[in-house]
Amino acid sequence: MAHRFRTFGWLLAALLLPALAAWAVGAVAQRRAWERLRHDAAIAAQLRQALLTSELQRFQLLPLALSDDALLPAAMRRDPAALRALDEKLEVLATEAGAATIYVLAPGGVAIAASNWRTRESFVGQDYGFRDYYREAVRRGVYRQFALGTVSRTPGLYLSRRITGGGVVVVKVAFDGLERGWAQAGGITFVTDPRGIVLITSRPAWRFAAARPLDAAAIAQERAAMQLDTQTLAPLPIAAARPHEASLVTVEGARMLATTLPPGRDGWALSLLLPTSEVGTETRSAQLAAWSAALMLVALGWILRERGRRRAQAAGVAKARAAELSELVEQRTAALRREMDERAETEAQADVLREELRQANRLATLGQVTASVAHETAQPIAAIRNYARAGKTLLDRGRLEEVGGNLSAIERLTDRVGAVTAELRGFARKGSHPVAPMPLAAPVDGAMLILRERLSRVALARPEIPSSLQVLGDPVRVEQVLINLLQNALDATAEQDAPTIEVALTIEETQVRIDVRDNGPGVDPAIAERIFTPFVTSRPAGLGLGLVIAQDIMIDMGGSLRLVPSARGAWFEVVLRRAS
Repeated sequence: MAHRFRTFGWLLAALLLPALAAWAVGAVAQRRAWERLRHDAAIAAQLRQALLTSELQRFQLLPLALSDDALLPAAMRRDPAALRALDEKLEVLATEAGAATIYVLAPGGVAIAASNWRTRESFVGQDYGFRDYYREAVRRGVYRQFALGTVSRTPGLYLSRRITGGGVVVVKVAFDGLERGWAQAGGITFVTDPRGIVLITSRPAWRFAAARPLDAAAIAQERAAMQLDTQTLAPLPIAAARPHEASLVTVEGARMLATTLPPGRDGWALSLLLPTSEVGTETRSAQLAAWSAALMLVALGWILRERGRRRAQAAGVAKARAAELSELVEQRTAALRREMDERAETEAQADVLREELRQANRLATLGQVTASVAHETAQPIAAIRNYARAGKTLLDRGRLEEVGGNLSAIERLTDRVGAVTAELRGFARKGSHPVAPMPLAAPVDGAMLILRERLSRVALARPEIPSSLQVLGDPVRVEQVLINLLQNALDATAEQDAPTIEVALTIEETQVRIDVRDNGPGVDPAIAERIFTPFVTSRPAGLGLGLVIAQDIMIDMGGSLRLVPSARGAWFEVVLRRAS
């Protein structure tokens, strides 16, 4: 009888212990799986939001920049040459910027120029006076609207801005590439406007569906404004998976985790749906592992008991059973190790995806940084080239001491190129830089050294700077500003018979003023007010970034850079704070 009770107890333990272990371990594994999935979903949603923000920021300032284009006044008067030139300019700009279409509407809404003027679907001559993006831009000055195209019937974001003369410039932005990237990243991503209408989505069938209920009047109004057909604005095919848990939804029979980020300033909100099947898989795997381990423990206990009871009679059998059990443990351990390796591989793939998304976001600003590096390092590199050529000549003549001087100058210029590159990286990140007392003579002498060869060809008037004069700033950045101004003055006086550049110094109680003047043609009045705007320049080979960077540097150091009106030539004034 006692033997039967012991046998029954072992059987009961074999049933209950694995079940309890599987339940407890499964609960912990499920909680951790949910936490990991929610964390990954939040990170993925934020990365996709960053991609969307980067895509929008690429085009935000384009209508503003176009509104001041020099061709617009003549084009608004329907000058044929100006219209053709504007068509070609918009075509090039749309290709380089990646915009779907850029076009200009005359008063009344008729398109007079467009980037697609060569195509059969050209907007030129089309009347868009009925579109909201035209009427609201005329009324408010600027407007943005997501809608279907009247001619192309493709969706996009219309950025419109009123221009001088009553016309409107319009930039249409398409998000096809962004949506394909979201689709490849996995899950379902979609963006809704303040009324809950899906605008951008990795699942095209969901576009212009309604995430929230809309009444009949609102549906009619939105269909008319967006040029939609009668099949749109149907409810999204999403249902709540649990009554009291909004983050769990059902899509086409599959349960998914919904993550929605707070709306931005434009009212757009990004949502990401990720499948939850991974949670169930991890939970079942953990439960199976725990159940197997507990069952193995019970079995091991049973085997040890039996082996102890029958050791004298069945020593060989007990050893065989122990070996068999050990093999089973090793097999299960190997299976668990493979499962852990697979999970690590999955997490590594997720890390690669996140890094690729971060890289896409970094590439959105690479163009401006590259242009800045090319502009700010061109002169030091040219100086290095000249020193190298002169050094070769001196070496051939055996003038080794002067060769050593040239090599030292090349070394200093190389260090300066590295410093300028680091400065431009800081400018792209809008980072802050230390400002401390420094001798003013050092950056002035450095700028003269870099431009020594070119300055030797002009009549240069420069001040004597007291060695004790201290200002608040950073020597490398102050020198960068002076090089930019002197370089511009040299370019401006290149065609003059008697080129002259004057650098003047005025010392006041709390500040020091440096004036750089030349006898060139001066700044074109048409761009004088916008001379510190990115990409505004009167030189065909200019990038239009040097003065923008220079002014930003001076403001960051607590000083200023401005263009002073002058009857002849250009006059720029640099103001630095005196060190107490």
